[in-house]
Amino acid sequence: MNHEVVVVGGGIGGLTAAALLAARGVNVCLFERQSHVGGCVANFEHLGYTFEPTAALYSGWEPAGIYEKIFSELPVEPPNVQPLSPAYVVRLPDGSDVAVAVNERQFEDDLRQTFPECAEPAVTFYRKLAEFNDPDRASARTATSTYFTNCSLRFRRFIDVQLQTLTQCTSDRLSLAGAARALTLPHRGMWTIQGGAQALANALAESLKKSGGTLRLNAPVLRFAYSSDGQPMGVDLLSGERVPATQAIISNLTIWDTYGKLIGLARTPASVSSQLKQLRGWGAYLLFLGMDQAAAQRLKSNRIVVLTDWLEGQNYLPDQTQLVFAIAPDACRAPEGKFAVTVSTLTDAKEWFAFHEDESTHEQKDQATLELVWARLHTAMPELGDEVEVIETATPQTFYETSRRKFGMVGGLCASRVSVVSEDNFRTIFPNVFLVGDTVSSSPGLAGISESAKALADVICQEL
Repeated sequence: MNHEVVVVGGGIGGLTAAALLAARGVNVCLFERQSHVGGCVANFEHLGYTFEPTAALYSGWEPAGIYEKIFSELPVEPPNVQPLSPAYVVRLPDGSDVAVAVNERQFEDDLRQTFPECAEPAVTFYRKLAEFNDPDRASARTATSTYFTNCSLRFRRFIDVQLQTLTQCTSDRLSLAGAARALTLPHRGMWTIQGGAQALANALAESLKKSGGTLRLNAPVLRFAYSSDGQPMGVDLLSGERVPATQAIISNLTIWDTYGKLIGLARTPASVSSQLKQLRGWGAYLLFLGMDQAAAQRLKSNRIVVLTDWLEGQNYLPDQTQLVFAIAPDACRAPEGKFAVTVSTLTDAKEWFAFHEDESTHEQKDQATLELVWARLHTAMPELGDEVEVIETATPQTFYETSRRKFGMVGGLCASRVSVVSEDNFRTIFPNVFLVGDTVSSSPGLAGISESAKALADVICQEL
């Protein structure tokens, strides 16, 4: 059966684009290799717990935000969300807690109290962010770190741990415009999604089907199918089936996997291959914990971004210095009296694929990393005591096995922008092939992915 648009991959980006196109009357078919949608944000269920494999910091749910715009077009209701207050707390190595809140006056008072050595420069830095939210301003394209005049190392690390969590970039690599978009998110509001990002994925999938689109699960796509003139004309499934796409193909795979697996290395120009080799992303190492509900009452927030070392005289090393502690507030996600908790940290993804002999090597690395992260967690958050226990872990290999993302890298790229082929990020070397997802969105988080997916849907509808 022919379709106007074929979407490869059922992550949030692919689902959003597919749901919007189907709601606008486009004949869409989405293929997902797994038995469920959600991609790398899909929930993980184990021993009576339902864990969310993210930092669970969601933006874009404010009035007139991206999700109100998206769901205003769709025939389904959005998932239930609740505002986070504060958005999150940053815990510093000296035990200081800074609540990053919507109330800017209170936040500025907390900055002055926590960073007395540079109180006014710190407040001034945040006040200037609103002026540099336009990426077209030349001054906004300079590195954020150049605006730390008279700011202490403590304050710079406070900024770095937030930027790395929200954007995968630190202040010396991220433009001021990029930092402004990320650091102002909490003041506009952040939310928790009931059921996690999985609930958003499920709603989008339901919308796609209600609008007449086709969702095919357990249907791995092997490669693009090409016509006699060398142009992509559809996809070939692992089963041997060929599915034509008369207008467009959208890849929700990473930018590496789109070229390496779908387009094919032989068809990828050397100049594009060279640029792809320069791009880098982080892997994630996750601890899935069970925690007594009583212990949560001792914490200032359900979301804590933890900096464990100042790293004086060194470059910022996120894999050695930061954790994100996120409690799933839905009691139904855990056994009675417990909460499901996800602790996430970054790791060099390639290191988890540097062995090929036997599974025991991976298990040893997993155990060693678990012990290291567990020790860092308890040193930084002693109030947890013995009221948390490890239920399971996830490594870059885990993400590779479930999503087939290159080296299991998740969460985007270590760069402000990705312009391998065009400035709008989602175009490829073929006019009818488009990219969507975290490796090509220019704004942080799921909201950034959703914004780029809606922009892509708008472009495809215009070109159709």
